[in-house]
Amino acid sequence: MQLQKQQRPLALVELPVPKPAPGQILIRVSACGVCRTDLHVLDGDLPNPKLPLILGHEIVGRVEALGAEVDNLKVGQRVGVPWLGGTDGTCFYCRHGEENLCDHPQFTGYTVDGGYAQYTLADCRFAVALPEGVDDIAAAPLLCAGLIGWRSLGMTGEAQRLGLYGFGAAAHIIAQVALHQGRQVFGFTRDGDEKGQEFARSLGAVWAGGSSRQPPELLDAAIIFAPVGPLVPLALTALRKGGRLVLGGIHMSDIPQFPYDLLWEERSIKSVANLTRKDAEQFFAQITAHPVKTTTTTYPLTQANRALADLRGGKLEGAAVLDCR
Repeated sequence: MQLQKQQRPLALVELPVPKPAPGQILIRVSACGVCRTDLHVLDGDLPNPKLPLILGHEIVGRVEALGAEVDNLKVGQRVGVPWLGGTDGTCFYCRHGEENLCDHPQFTGYTVDGGYAQYTLADCRFAVALPEGVDDIAAAPLLCAGLIGWRSLGMTGEAQRLGLYGFGAAAHIIAQVALHQGRQVFGFTRDGDEKGQEFARSLGAVWAGGSSRQPPELLDAAIIFAPVGPLVPLALTALRKGGRLVLGGIHMSDIPQFPYDLLWEERSIKSVANLTRKDAEQFFAQITAHPVKTTTTTYPLTQANRALADLRGGKLEGAAVLDCR
């Protein structure tokens, strides 16, 4: 499914199977998650995408062919491809262990073609070898919702009382990880979304309510996954002194002006940008030791536009996944 210039929605296009260049692998795609970032690319919130473009950066499949100089993977191996699709390896950030901030990155389904397809190419260095124990459909959301959630969770330090704003794909995964770590989870949804709040409680949240409500006790930290700027001052009011607010999205609407009192007493705000290969290693080790269950709604590849529309309309519980087989 391809995004073309000045074209909405996606178009179904027949393309030749690509051939891997040196350092690349060809993947036969089994499943690809549908992420809110895909909507940001589609809507032009993220500027200057490669066009035409195949969306999708939560890719699960098997290696079909190897380009020259690939020695870390083998044909038939099950792999995942996340948002960070490549780096220059030479800039200040790459040289200092911060490849997520690379000056010249490649992003899957944004600057290079992604996984809304039957076949795709990937840089062999940034493909993730996946454990065999998780079904392809269930594994797809782990490649972005899970990984970004994991990096966001790490930004909260040792926080015990953790608020999650926007209880969708990322929150429903990372809530389970937080609970395995012995934390308490407080779930925040759209006001009036009783179904979403019940979903949060079913996963183990000790409290769930609308985002305009105050939790029963002040939080040590909170993560905002919803791309909604007005949630920032609301979440700050729910933090204890010294608490941290983490912004887990790649795009957010404008944050409204708020009084300094909400930030004072050493509260802080931290954004999360992309992910690293180390994040993937740590996350998959964590969920191998303490498995998580992803809640998914599956669509055939030909219904990618419907999946995106359902995500936009808040109709999903958990994550949407395209079955590309």
